[in-house]
Amino acid sequence: VQLQAYGGGLVQAGGSLRLSCAASGRISNNFLPGWFRQAPGKEREFVAAITWTTKTTYYLDSVKDRFTISRDNAKNTVYLQMNSLKPEDTAVYYCAGRFGAINYSGRYYPHWGEGTLVTVSS
Repeated sequence: VQLQAYGGGLVQAGGSLRLSCAASGRISNNFLPGWFRQAPGKEREFVAAITWTTKTTYYLDSVKDRFTISRDNAKNTVYLQMNSLKPEDTAVYYCAGRFGAINYSGRYYPHWGEGTLVTVSS
């Protein structure tokens, strides 16, 4: 599975951005795509994930009411709509995928796209 993320950029606090992640390759019904982020000087953290068939979603608590993950199976694309952005959301965002149940550790995601930088100015 190959993943390509895009859509990052610079936005003022309170603004919105939408990230996209295009997936290609052998994607089966138990594919679980998600987003991670890594801020400068901090460890990578789970942000959100969505199941490929049931659309069950999972979120980091601090983004739960502001971010929305969705996917378009016909386009093999996963989206992360980020609203009410805060300076602490500044990070490199990575699209990742695994096959199987939800896991919040990036070490269990074998498929990764290149990161896209999101910068939120105050």
